[in-house]
Amino acid sequence: MKPPLLFRLAFGSVWLVNGVWCKLLDGVQRHREIVARILGDDHSLVLTRLIGAGEVLIAVWILTGIRWKWSCAFQILLVATMNAIEFLLVPDLLLFGRLNSLVALAYCALVAWAGSATRSTSRTP
Repeated sequence: MKPPLLFRLAFGSVWLVNGVWCKLLDGVQRHREIVARILGDDHSLVLTRLIGAGEVLIAVWILTGIRWKWSCAFQILLVATMNAIEFLLVPDLLLFGRLNSLVALAYCALVAWAGSATRSTSRTP
């Protein structure tokens, strides 16, 4: 059984917008500035676009609903890791400064709830 469409659309759209608009199309230059500050300015546009492509792949995974619990765990791991790095290294570039961590925590909590609220169809003999 696939997870509810609402969960897949909500979480998938977060990754799709951030991947396509913010990074691939460089619609939010702050994302490239964050990458430049953390990984260096020389290849920040290319690296930002690679990250964006990865985010698009994550969105596709989420939208399919395949291995839902794994996709939820992966999202939590990535969001927590990215936000911890940004919190420590570039808080001045974050939309809400260090308060971004609260937004990330809320997102992770919602993803965790959605991951645990959906029933698994696997049966044990």
